[in-house]
This record gives sequence, C-alpha cells and structure tokens, in this order.
Amino acid sequence: MTSTADALINADWFKSSYSDGHGGNCVEGAHLPGRTIAVRDSKNPGPAFILTGGAWSTFVHALAEGEFS
Repeated sequence: MTSTADALINADWFKSSYSDGHGGNCVEGAHLPGRTIAVRDSKNPGPAFILTGGAWSTFVHALAEGEFS
C-alpha cells in the first residue's frame, strides 16, 4: 500500500491550464492512487490539498457557479 506521503513524492504534477506563464496563479495538480487529487501552489510546492475525485468535482462546479465570489 502506498502512503499519501509516498504518493506526493512520486506524483506526476501538471500545471493548471488556467495558470499563466509569468509567475502568477500557478496551480499544480496531480492524480494520486485511489481516485484522489492533490493540488498545490507551484511557487511554494511544500503543502498540498488532497481531495477525493467527488470532492474535486463539487469544488470545481461551485467555482463555475460563482459560489466563492
């Protein structure tokens, strides 16, 4: 069984398509085992949020609906 720490060390991080190439809004994501998603700030790649796939979908839907505006 892979621990979360091991999964983060070995994660294949990708930059969000909404991040710009000038050092701003740099969000990275990684697909982890067990249908979980990790999200972090690429400028400070230490801590990461880890969410289930369902929680991620709910979060993205809420963003699209303007619930955090």
